[in-house]
Amino acid sequence: MKSNVRDDLMSFLRDELSVSEAAIALALRKGEQELNFLPMVLWQYGFITLPQLNRVFDWLEMV
Repeated sequence: MKSNVRDDLMSFLRDELSVSEAAIALALRKGEQELNFLPMVLWQYGFITLPQLNRVFDWLEMV
């Protein structure tokens, strides 16, 4: 994933879904630093809801 997409995804998670930096950092560690797994890990650990997960997937499709 390109770094600008990575930065945009982090901004989307923080600004639109109010995911904390700590939650993102934990999800990145658990997802082995793969951004492809980040949305699923956030959902699995309860940091985002299923509707929010769908919003992330919709956002990723548009990028």
